[in-house]
Amino acid sequence: MAANKKLLILPGDGIGPEVMREVRRVIDWMDRRRMVTFDVSEDYVGGASIDARGAPITDNCMQAAKDADAILFGSVGGPKWDGIGFDKRPEVAILRLRKELDLFANLRPAIVFDPLVDASTLKADVIRGLDIMIVRESTGGIYFGEPRGVETMANGEKRGFDTETYTTSEIERVARVGFELARKRGNKLCSVEKANVMQSGLFWRQTVTALQKAEYPDVELSHMYADNCAMQLVRNPRQFDVIVTSNIFGDLLSDLASMLTGSLGMLPSATLGAVQPSGKRHALYEPIHGSAPDIAGKGVANPLAQILSFAMLLRYSFEMNEDADLIEKACVNVLGSGLRTADIMGPGTARVGTGVMGESILRELEKLSA
Repeated sequence: MAANKKLLILPGDGIGPEVMREVRRVIDWMDRRRMVTFDVSEDYVGGASIDARGAPITDNCMQAAKDADAILFGSVGGPKWDGIGFDKRPEVAILRLRKELDLFANLRPAIVFDPLVDASTLKADVIRGLDIMIVRESTGGIYFGEPRGVETMANGEKRGFDTETYTTSEIERVARVGFELARKRGNKLCSVEKANVMQSGLFWRQTVTALQKAEYPDVELSHMYADNCAMQLVRNPRQFDVIVTSNIFGDLLSDLASMLTGSLGMLPSATLGAVQPSGKRHALYEPIHGSAPDIAGKGVANPLAQILSFAMLLRYSFEMNEDADLIEKACVNVLGSGLRTADIMGPGTARVGTGVMGESILRELEKLSA
């Protein structure tokens, strides 16, 4: 029996609790069948935490996150909390987790599974076999830079402003994650910025270039402007292997790349911190889809991104690669059988709800592990 692995589960709002419920079923199955014991705790976050405790995330929840070996996050937000002040909105929870746990490297894979080639709006011959990893810096840049705010100028007109800022160490540590991933994949890294019009972009390019020469001469490094990268992701996405970029460009490009696969409901993500002297590494895993309040409570949400986020958790936090492979293969096989949630329906497929999709994954896990 493997040692207990401490997981903190934060379902959040909207469809978060529904899709997380299917992950709990997978965790329970692993406890029973795979001889791995998880010490699971759960807490409120986002709007649910505002309703229950008056804040998007409490200090106690933050401490539980710091104590956990890994965090599985659902989704936060919805129109119910639109009138709340900017600093009290549900999304503050994920920003605080990233900042206080120093989760600086956001990994967003964009993979087109063979059964879902026709779900993409792009031609099949453009996206078939697509497997990209986007590494987004997630604790710096314009989302956290100072000064920021809204001010009234001398003439009475108001001005809003944010600051894009990066240090050498912030760029190097996220670039190292990109280089290390590239070494395990196709050995190609594309660094994306706007060095033609932004001083911070030019500094980013210079820093990544120097790091490659000093530590990763074996990895093929290329550079691309963010606007061109967006175009190339649609024109010829398979030219990319690993992309590393800043917070704001990573936010935009990873969402663009996600739609190459046909649905936000299919894509997981991981956000990693630095490896500590003890060997522990803070890490948070979440689907990239939102809380989808329009379908919350209807039992129709796609749970696969949340389940695949759990597979990433097994792979990157616990080095349980075989178990991660098993879960991913079960998902592909179920899709291959023709079962679909509403967001990935296609000709000749059968529509199922959240619970049936989860149950189908469990049955496939049983078959594969028999």
